Amino acid sequence: MPCSNPRRRGVSVRLFLTEGYRLLEISNWTGIAAMCSRGKYPENRDREEFGRPGVYVLVGPSQSDTGHQAIYIGRADVARECLDSDLRSKDFWTHLVLFASKDTDVNKAHVSYLEARLIEIAQRAKQADMMNGNDPPIMSLSETDRADAESFLEDMLLVYPVLGISAFENVEEPLEAPPPQNQARLVLRGIGTLAYGQETPEGFVVFSGSRGRRETVGSLFPRMVNLRRELLDTGVLVESPEGLILTQDYRFVSPSTAAGILMGRSANGRTEWKDETGRTLKTIQEAKLSTTQPTHKLD
Repeated sequence: MPCSNPRRRGVSVRLFLTEGYRLLEISNWTGIAAMCSRGKYPENRDREEFGRPGVYVLVGPSQSDTGHQAIYIGRADVARECLDSDLRSKDFWTHLVLFASKDTDVNKAHVSYLEARLIEIAQRAKQADMMNGNDPPIMSLSETDRADAESFLEDMLLVYPVLGISAFENVEEPLEAPPPQNQARLVLRGIGTLAYGQETPEGFVVFSGSRGRRETVGSLFPRMVNLRRELLDTGVLVESPEGLILTQDYRFVSPSTAAGILMGRSANGRTEWKDETGRTLKTIQEAKLSTTQPTHKLD
């Protein structure tokens, strides 16, 4: 089920900080997000938000050295009961993010639905190493409850990047969608490589159907070699007679990472990605900067 892109609107965020603990609220929203380090969880577990139904994400470093996070998505009727168990049984995580409601708007059925939807979105985005061992079915809700849950989910997806979780940043725009009028689509050309992409606030998006070089050279960083292998294992890249084909729009952390993965070598994405006139991304960015600089006149 598609979810509208929450980045299309702006919101006001209220953030409470204490050592190892963050509490985040959005204006005119009944939800609440709690972020807690593993070490500080025992002394924060008695907070009111941990006694409610909620959906949570455990976050830690990936063992694959791809630059991705490792995540586990869970839900609980009483959040602290499952989190207590996860503290004992799961070693990988370093911090958690819990979403609950400040009132009774989010119930047990809602959190089951939200857990399944988050797993679905994370699997589609392929931006994190999933530690979940199963894919729960999406719970059947009434039309009203489903609309409420999807609205709550939109705000969750807005908050996750603020708290440093990129696992749900799915590229939702199809390849056929035109770029914004003030931002041209960029092209990457090289040996065995013909790719199209676009810089976004969340990273550098390479569009489905782009082609990359099958071979790699020794200068490619091990992290990129591992990420390339993971993209092949997950089907984001597939081998073809023409080379490696990107099967979905995919967000890379930077234009250089995107260029390196596709060209099979270390690359400066600021100079490798160019528009249809041959201007590099670096030149385009510098031109934008010069047009926004204030002009001062001497009296």
